[in-house]
Amino acid sequence: MKKVSRLSYMAAAGSALALLLSGCGGSSSTSSSSTSASTNEVMNVYGCEPQNPLIPANTNENCGGNPIDLLFAKLVTFDTKGNAKNEVAKSITANADKTVYTIVLKSGWKFSDGTPVTSESFTKAWSYAADATNAQVNASFFSLIKGYDALSGKGTASDAQLSGLKVNSDTEFTVTLNAPSSIFPTMVGYTAYAPLPTSFYKDPKAFGEKPVGNGPYKFKSWTHNQSIDLVKNADYKGVQPAKNGGVDFKVYTDPDAAYADVQGGNLDVLETIPSSDTQTFQTDNTVQAYNKAGSVFQSFTFPSTLTHFKLDKEGRLRRAAVSMSIDRKTIVSKVLGGVGTPAVDYTSPVTPGYSDSLTGKDVLSYNPTEAKKLWKEANAIAPWSSSDKLTFAYNADGGAKPVYDAIANSVKNTLGIDAETNPYATFSAFRQAITDRKVTSAFRTGWQADYPSAEDYLTPLYSSSAADGNGSNDGDYKNPAFDALLAKADQASSTADANKYYQQAEELLLKDLPAVPLYYSNAAGVAAKGVKGFVLNWKNVPVYQNLTK
Repeated sequence: MKKVSRLSYMAAAGSALALLLSGCGGSSSTSSSSTSASTNEVMNVYGCEPQNPLIPANTNENCGGNPIDLLFAKLVTFDTKGNAKNEVAKSITANADKTVYTIVLKSGWKFSDGTPVTSESFTKAWSYAADATNAQVNASFFSLIKGYDALSGKGTASDAQLSGLKVNSDTEFTVTLNAPSSIFPTMVGYTAYAPLPTSFYKDPKAFGEKPVGNGPYKFKSWTHNQSIDLVKNADYKGVQPAKNGGVDFKVYTDPDAAYADVQGGNLDVLETIPSSDTQTFQTDNTVQAYNKAGSVFQSFTFPSTLTHFKLDKEGRLRRAAVSMSIDRKTIVSKVLGGVGTPAVDYTSPVTPGYSDSLTGKDVLSYNPTEAKKLWKEANAIAPWSSSDKLTFAYNADGGAKPVYDAIANSVKNTLGIDAETNPYATFSAFRQAITDRKVTSAFRTGWQADYPSAEDYLTPLYSSSAADGNGSNDGDYKNPAFDALLAKADQASSTADANKYYQQAEELLLKDLPAVPLYYSNAAGVAAKGVKGFVLNWKNVPVYQNLTK
């Protein structure tokens, strides 16, 4: 999951394992109540150690993404249901063919160091993010802006600017795209598009340890592997002001320990449910339970270079065989305690463009007979020897062990091959190994949407521009036909037409299986008794600004 992603795009990438409780709501009205009163109480919430320093364009997972979203206000923000609202932007206006956008900023915005938020705060930050020399994990998000290719080569100056960005004044700039895009005004609400103060460029590394933002909270301290502490920003001018005095992200490596702390009142909020508590948390009278439909997609990915699983005929046969060897319904029922929904696509049931009737979705159904047949066909191309094994890597600190033990056993029992798991101790170490392309096996992935669109589940994870370390395409999947469909969706005249192209693109994914969809996670969590304003938003993340007690 995203600690699933970057999600925000890694969304990928992955948060602690969140489980979905199908068809159930929160257990009480107090779990979703809000308050208009402000307090000075500091809220203690579940957190995890970020993979990277706290730099917006270099963060694509929730461990860092959740604090960053509170520290930085973007051009637009999203309400609990995912509806976009202008934040720093006064207006975002497209030309007739949606290739040029004029962005006007609201006046009076400042960073927490007192410096103004201007047009250059955005254009310089976006150019820095796009520049290959700076090696930002979210670089591919800027590939739609004119001039991106010129910044993608080796040896580019670290302060080179995207040619498609033009500053007209301190409060107005224009963005020229490589091709039409109807989704751009929504995309700019993602973490990577946050503005940066001039102090960032003096020492990006130091900035990442003590970030300066313009969001509802200001940075206070970061004790690695222990906590990230934020305080209310009294100068914030946006639409989501903090109702509490601060938010402290307490780092946990064991969600069971976090759950116990919520029960004991030592932790205020936890947005994931340990597998041991999925059947009981909604009736646990020591906590407030929350459970509604969510947007998190769970999967595992095959590296495109993995022996026997490459994107050739043999590899496609084996990927399909493995997928059809997994009894998702039993895993959801027995391992997740009946609190999951088997996946039938690459988005989520609450995402515009979702479809449960895609051509090729049968590859996601448990079918031992067909799985064995496909495996045999693959063996006729290149035999699977007795020394071969299929390994599934995952992070051990997110509650994923029982799921991946079950997956390995299901594959082993169906295909009669050696299948095992390879747990990494921490999410940070796991993600770093993936980023460095040192994981030479299938590995756990997932996605928590950064903005409410099918596009956000597809482009960051499977487009060619996001491969090779330029984004969240960790398996380095490349398919020109898939890219072409994404381009057609970008140029579509309506969301409905765009979604048709996204669904066609998903049908290509079901043939190639760069990642194998497993199940959807619900927005499920718990809060301590006495906590008010506890709701999870469209990203399955608590609305931290509303928390009080």
